[in-house]
Amino acid sequence: MVLHKWIALSGLSVLLAASAHAQSLYCCQDAATGRRNCGDTLPHECKGLAYKILDRAGNVIREVGPPLTAEQKAALQAEEEQKREHEAAMREQRRKDAALLETYSSVQDIDISLARAETELVKAMDLAEGRIKAAWDKRKKLESEAEFYKKGTLPPEIARGLRDADDEIRAYSDVLKSKKADLEKIRAKYAADKQRYLEILSGGGLLSHPDAKRPATPQK
Repeated sequence: MVLHKWIALSGLSVLLAASAHAQSLYCCQDAATGRRNCGDTLPHECKGLAYKILDRAGNVIREVGPPLTAEQKAALQAEEEQKREHEAAMREQRRKDAALLETYSSVQDIDISLARAETELVKAMDLAEGRIKAAWDKRKKLESEAEFYKKGTLPPEIARGLRDADDEIRAYSDVLKSKKADLEKIRAKYAADKQRYLEILSGGGLLSHPDAKRPATPQK
């Protein structure tokens, strides 16, 4: 009995909805003639135009804008693409923030890691500079010996020693240049990490930190 009553009520709801739909009016206005076109369904004259859906009392139920132009579609697509890129950037920043918080437990940890990395690079730079100086000293010594052979043939071992010294100077100069560039990069990286870490601590990051400042609670 209850089931039959529920089915009857459902059928009545459908009929009422259909009736309400049938009582709606679709109206648009022709911009050229100023003529208003209305119908129980969307009139042919309203195709491609903005229109309103009204009830029989003339109250506007809904307004539908005109179809988008090619320029509007392109602008909408560009806006959606920009939104997707922004969301992707936010996800990437959250990932980086999470990695930062997992790597360092405090600002001091960042300073310690930087000092350790700088020490290793400075050692490598000192070694390269030492090799360059040794190669120059070797070359100067060979140049002095070569003075005795200005009017004659330079012995093969002296000529080979000069070439080897030049190759060593060139190679270790490249190493030194590379290590200096690495030092600049690593300092910039740790400076950026430290700045971002401080932003997270101040509550300005996308992730929370146990030591992050909490906004003051207003007094009641």
